[in-house]
Amino acid sequence: MIADVTHSLGTDFYHMDELLTDEERAIRDKVRAFCDRDVIPVINEYWERAEFPFELIPKLAALGIAGTTIQGYGCPGMSPLATGLVMLELARGDASVATFFGVHSGLAMTSIAMLGDEAQKRRWLPAMARMEKIGAFGLTEPNHGSDAVALETRAHREGDSYVLDGAKRWIGNASFADVVIIWARDDDGNVGGFLVEKGTPGFEATVMTGKVAKRAVWQADIALRGVRVPASCRLAGARSFKDTARVLTATRSGVAWEAVGHAVAAYEIALNYVKERHQFGKPLASFQLIQSKLASMLANVTTMQLLCLRLAQLQAEGTMTDAMASLAKMHNARLAREVVADAREMLGGNGILLEYQIARHFADIEAVFTYEGTDTIQSLIVGRDVTGISAFAPR
Repeated sequence: MIADVTHSLGTDFYHMDELLTDEERAIRDKVRAFCDRDVIPVINEYWERAEFPFELIPKLAALGIAGTTIQGYGCPGMSPLATGLVMLELARGDASVATFFGVHSGLAMTSIAMLGDEAQKRRWLPAMARMEKIGAFGLTEPNHGSDAVALETRAHREGDSYVLDGAKRWIGNASFADVVIIWARDDDGNVGGFLVEKGTPGFEATVMTGKVAKRAVWQADIALRGVRVPASCRLAGARSFKDTARVLTATRSGVAWEAVGHAVAAYEIALNYVKERHQFGKPLASFQLIQSKLASMLANVTTMQLLCLRLAQLQAEGTMTDAMASLAKMHNARLAREVVADAREMLGGNGILLEYQIARHFADIEAVFTYEGTDTIQSLIVGRDVTGISAFAPR
């Protein structure tokens, strides 16, 4: 099951728990306990003020989960299934915390582990695993989101350095990260990743404001004006956008799991509410329409769980493709959006109050539906795979 506490709520309807190892259960349970104890009681206030909960970083670090599947360098070397369960439980607690962790542990640490040389790995991964150093991943630009392959940020070689110029947007953690991986096009037109440390002259990150989703995680606009970094700060294995895409494929499955977390949270909130809330002299749970809607929500949750379970198995075998990851993200984000909307509706007017928790998930699922590749982009990746024809506009 997803967690012992949810068994009575029916969120493990197909007994997924029986397929987990003891280690995977233990990881899941400690992350769920962290969210119940440390995240959920405080996160609404941070969300409403659009402030990042720095107080949670040491508590999150103490779980020893940063680096997830990475082997060595102080990382836990988890299974892909355990990693997925981590993202599920963090998202069930709060999407902003899940995104902070996904950027740091998933995108930034995975980039270094997958594409960095030994010196780069030793320099950053142990401290990032302890969360003493925080990472960010700078790919998206003001004019390039879905077509990130067309990025315009430049890396000009001057002797034993690169000089970076350009702009990035929507970069989580960048305003306080110790290292930001900036993706830029070099003099030969090839895309590379560059490790930019906090305090490097010419690097400016400004927290974006006015968001209506994931308000407690800070995304930043980045301006790069003559940012000079040593040539040794270029990720050794990043020589084209295909290398960037390898990182994105590896982390996309985490977003599919994150969608499950939102759906599980929404279902739990709704089921508890309709059992306790009385209208017309009886609990809402006794009405046929409510029971029908709960059954549909549970079917969606269960479908999402099983899809992610199989995806984790394929990832562990090394046979997961980018289209498989895209299908899972596309499918689960769609269904989670539906489940969360149904749950918000069940709570009536209370559904728009933060104190009932569902309003935050209702807003945040919109970001999940969009980021790490929109629904449309994911569908075109899958479509290209099944037809052999690319519908993307040629560059």
